Amino acid sequence: MRGKLTRYKPGATIRTHLLVAAAIWSLVGAMLMVRGLLGLAAPDRSLFGLAGVAAGTLKSRLVLDRTARRNIRRLLACENGMCLGAVYTARMWGLILLMIAGGRLLWAFGPARVAGLVYVAIGWALLLSSRLIWRQWKTI
Repeated sequence: MRGKLTRYKPGATIRTHLLVAAAIWSLVGAMLMVRGLLGLAAPDRSLFGLAGVAAGTLKSRLVLDRTARRNIRRLLACENGMCLGAVYTARMWGLILLMIAGGRLLWAFGPARVAGLVYVAIGWALLLSSRLIWRQWKTI
């Protein structure tokens, strides 16, 4: 039975896994930044947008760069043909779901300025750290 199901597994090369990981980080980062900036009132956009970029730069350098490097190493150690869903570990997929839920709760119940700032910060951090995955994808 397992052999029959393996035939339908969406396997991909390591290069494709890196492309998908980089695209996810970049697209989600851009979407969060746009959503955060549009959620801020016009007079707050510049101030909170800049504060978000500053906070996002710190988050990128202190946290997400390390996470990106760890994911790159993990993917490079895998074999071609691995399931495309394995672009992230099961633990990471769970963390992603928790972050989505937390972001939705913040957006629904938190102050608009705080939610906008957090969205911009996390979006910028993802965009900035995605550079490491894109660089690795380009070299393969």
